[in-house]
Amino acid sequence: MKSKITITEIAQKSGVSVSTVSRVLNNSPSVSQKKRERIQQIIDEYNYTPSVFARGMINQTTKNIGVLLPDITNPYFASLFLEIESFALKNMYATLMFNTMFSRDSKRFDTHFTEEDYFKIILEKQVDGVLILGGQIDKEDIPASFILALNQLHQHVPVVIVGSRIEGCECLFVERNLKQGVTSIVHHFIALGHNKIGFIGGEPGIRITSSRIEAFSQAMSSLRQTVYAPYIVTSDYYAPDGYAAMTQLLDANPDNLPSALIAHNDMVALGAVRALKDRGLHCPEQIAIASCDQFPLSEYSIPRLTSMDQHNEYLGRMAVLQLISAINGSDETITINHSPELVVRESCGATFKSR
Repeated sequence: MKSKITITEIAQKSGVSVSTVSRVLNNSPSVSQKKRERIQQIIDEYNYTPSVFARGMINQTTKNIGVLLPDITNPYFASLFLEIESFALKNMYATLMFNTMFSRDSKRFDTHFTEEDYFKIILEKQVDGVLILGGQIDKEDIPASFILALNQLHQHVPVVIVGSRIEGCECLFVERNLKQGVTSIVHHFIALGHNKIGFIGGEPGIRITSSRIEAFSQAMSSLRQTVYAPYIVTSDYYAPDGYAAMTQLLDANPDNLPSALIAHNDMVALGAVRALKDRGLHCPEQIAIASCDQFPLSEYSIPRLTSMDQHNEYLGRMAVLQLISAINGSDETITINHSPELVVRESCGATFKSR
């Protein structure tokens, strides 16, 4: 059995340069047939398979991409990262995940790193490009110093942001449709006969929260429905926040409860359902609930949650394709058609009403 051979040794045995061997391995036509056959003979003799690292040495790439996200415990970011990791691997890229823990409850984590600190760490890891999935980029008021740091990072390696465009930011963007899902739920609830509809969850000062509340108000107004300010309760993105928002709403409107609520995501919806149960109320009989963001296992809750499927598999693929395109030298923005889909289950009351 032949011992393992390196690309440098193949070059030496073939009497050519390492770059010529690399061109043969990459099936480049710029190598004469005679040299190609001599190099291929040695490759076959030693059963040589080029590693990603070896290719990177020649092409000055690492085949690694950095993925920056604010909270891996949030199912939205977890599921999106898994889609990115899977599709990147199919394209021979490994992913390095950086969990910045940038959240309202970040004080409970023993960390003093800012997102700008993570930018420096990412560059030290010599990645070929960076995907940013959330964090400070989602705030309504973004410090100029952070945008400057983003632009400086983008000057070193391509940076693709999954989120809404930021004025003055030179990075590439893959934009989600933030409003369509809310509009679909409003229309669905109106079709079911509801007119006292509210919105719960989402952190104030974050663009996705503002966009969804704006879409909610616009959809209600376009259908000539009254928007009741006490029925809009922001909090955050997790189950305890859904519980707190529902409790606040029930306490503030004991004699005039909404008949339906839009939750920011499935975790908020689960917390809200639990709060109803603890008050002796039931979903969807007393208050119907639907969620703007479907998470895994939502069909196994009681009741099964009506949710918007944001198609993270599509977002993940398009984000990776945009980044690979940028790594290969293109500065064109890929146009995406992100269309969330309403998945009707039990919590909205559609199946309950049809019985």
